[in-house]
Amino acid sequence: MKGVHFLISTLAILASATFLVSASDPSPLQDFCVALDDTKSAGGYFGAGAVFVNGKFCKDPKLVNANDFFFSGLQNPRNTQNPLGSNVTTVNVDQIAGLNTLGISLTRIDFAPNGLNPPHTHPRASEFLVVLEGTLYVGFVTSNGDGNRLFTKVLNKGDVFVFPIGLIHFQFNVGHVNAVAFAGLSSQNPGVITIANAVFGSKPLINPDVLAKAFQVDNNVVDYLQKQFWYDNN
Repeated sequence: MKGVHFLISTLAILASATFLVSASDPSPLQDFCVALDDTKSAGGYFGAGAVFVNGKFCKDPKLVNANDFFFSGLQNPRNTQNPLGSNVTTVNVDQIAGLNTLGISLTRIDFAPNGLNPPHTHPRASEFLVVLEGTLYVGFVTSNGDGNRLFTKVLNKGDVFVFPIGLIHFQFNVGHVNAVAFAGLSSQNPGVITIANAVFGSKPLINPDVLAKAFQVDNNVVDYLQKQFWYDNN
């Protein structure tokens, strides 16, 4: 019986260890983090080059103060007089240094009537949106493996909607008055890729033959789209 109890205890310890140890890499906090083998070529404390870490260096805790966790001004409406009729105010680790390593951030989104926060994705975060004023038509599209299904909902004041990490989503003001929403994101630096801007406004431009083939349109259509000014509302 002692052997049986020992075996059970061992298995329990192994199960606990398996539960506590993660086999995956840490989630990235910027678009890429190329490994550096030679610290002599690094910058900052290490040399004359430049060091880029997956996140940010930490401030000396003894020098931290309340302002490192503070941001003011989200009560103020933003200017929506632009081609999209929307304005996104981001509050991430670049605005509140104390968010570093906490895995959260926030945005305020202002919409003029018919204003659009165009189809985009956050490569590093899920998002939940709460409507403070107005009426928004929102939705997201699932991945290829799920058949690119579209999930949509019309939201009114006080309604909440969730956008899963990495999926293309949008918000459109279908009301006749201004709308305001706040969004919480599960990363200190969620990133944003606006689909139209990235595809037709990349620097340098994507070869038109690639886009013509991908969208099954004439090259003249691609040429027209690449010559447009793709406004960034962030």
